[in-house]
Amino acid sequence: MSFHPPRRTLMGPGPSDVNPRITEALARPTIGHLDPEFIRLMDEIKQLLQYAFRTENKLTLPISAPGSAGMEACFVNLIESGDTVIVCQNGVFGSRMKENVTRIGATAVMVEDDWGKVIDLNKVSQAIADNPNAKAIAFVHAETSTGVESDAAAICALAQQSNMLSIVDTVTGLAGVNVDVDGWGADAVYSGTQKCLSCVPGLSPISFSDKATEVIQNRATPVQSWFLDMNLVMGYWGEGAQRAYHHTAPINALYALHESLTILHEEGLEQSWARHRHNHQALKAGLEAMGLSLIVAEEARLPQLNAVSIPDNIDEALVRKQLLENYDLEIGAGLGQLAGKVWRIGLMGYSSNPSNVRKCISSLESCLMAQGVPLTPGAAISAVNKAYS
Repeated sequence: MSFHPPRRTLMGPGPSDVNPRITEALARPTIGHLDPEFIRLMDEIKQLLQYAFRTENKLTLPISAPGSAGMEACFVNLIESGDTVIVCQNGVFGSRMKENVTRIGATAVMVEDDWGKVIDLNKVSQAIADNPNAKAIAFVHAETSTGVESDAAAICALAQQSNMLSIVDTVTGLAGVNVDVDGWGADAVYSGTQKCLSCVPGLSPISFSDKATEVIQNRATPVQSWFLDMNLVMGYWGEGAQRAYHHTAPINALYALHESLTILHEEGLEQSWARHRHNHQALKAGLEAMGLSLIVAEEARLPQLNAVSIPDNIDEALVRKQLLENYDLEIGAGLGQLAGKVWRIGLMGYSSNPSNVRKCISSLESCLMAQGVPLTPGAAISAVNKAYS
């Protein structure tokens, strides 16, 4: 029998709600992955991704797999067995970077900070001083597990000053906050389509600097992943009409990505960032009216990913279950060290709008009152409305 999913409001850590224009794009006629019209589409996607990443990097393209594959593509192409990589960890996804480094046969030197805190630049500087021959510094710009935005420009600058490559995770950052690949001088950056781009999951936009491309082309050993080898993928995503077959691209998913990037271009990057901040402030006002707080300091918060501290004596899993079953609203649980301690409320892309903020706040208020939390009905929504006015 056909599968018909329920209609949810997605306000977790991803995926986000998908714009109807994007679902319509998915239904367009499938053509061949070497069709001249599809090649033209590929070129437009590259240009639109360069706009989103704020880069002129020629090697900018979507990997035909989700953000985790974008991460792996960066590591397997730039790092070889025997290399040393400084890996910053202040949440779940720094540990995944470490996994990539060690599986390649390289050494990961860890710079660890508390979850919910930014990456300490002094610790990074010390790691560089202790490991002057390290090949790269890897860090998460927008940590999905905590909602922290670290100083990407400063960390990339430290890498440049030390003649090291920088590998940047901005899966949750792209289109929600400023991602400035060329301004930062970042060498390898990866993201995902299912967050602030509000596209369907399954693609990972990436960008490599000219310096990183040269490293890839002059490796001493073959890239350990055939599918993710940029030396091969470049032949398909290169320039000009003649493309070397590498794999059958996910054609309809790329229609969706093109539409999503077109929507972003129509809105404008700065306007998208401002919208995410505006809705975050309204959500924050409603949460605080219920006595809830965010775990990340205001100056380091991602507006699109809100880690909310759970009050004592609250069955947090029951709240999430009630939100899903009674209100068709999804929010996320905590991961790792924050499991059971926070809810993660996403305001990403198409999900970042006043209607969703009001629905989330009113529904959460009802669930908390059902567990005996003494709240004044409607006070939280009044705070939200005041923030919007």
